[in-house]
Amino acid sequence: MAAKTEESTLGYEQARDELIDVVRRLEAGGTTLEESLALWERGEELAKVCRRWLEGARARLDAALSEGGDGDGDAAAENTGTDED
Repeated sequence: MAAKTEESTLGYEQARDELIDVVRRLEAGGTTLEESLALWERGEELAKVCRRWLEGARARLDAALSEGGDGDGDAAAENTGTDED
C-alpha cells in the first residue's frame, strides 16, 4: 500500500526521470535476475504514473478547448483589427 501512496504523490517529471534511470540500468545489464525483475516492475509502475498524468493533461486540454470553442473565433477576429498600430 505504501507504493500506491508514493505513486500518487509523484509528479510527472519525477516519475519520468526515475523511469529513464530504470531503463538505463536495465539496458546496461550487470544486474541479477531478481534485480532486473524488480527494476522492470518499478518501470511498469512509473509508466502508469506518467500515463495517468498525460491522460489528465489531455482531458484538461480537451475541456479547455471545448469550453472556448465559439469564443476563440470571436477573439481572433477582434485581435486582427487591432494590429494597425
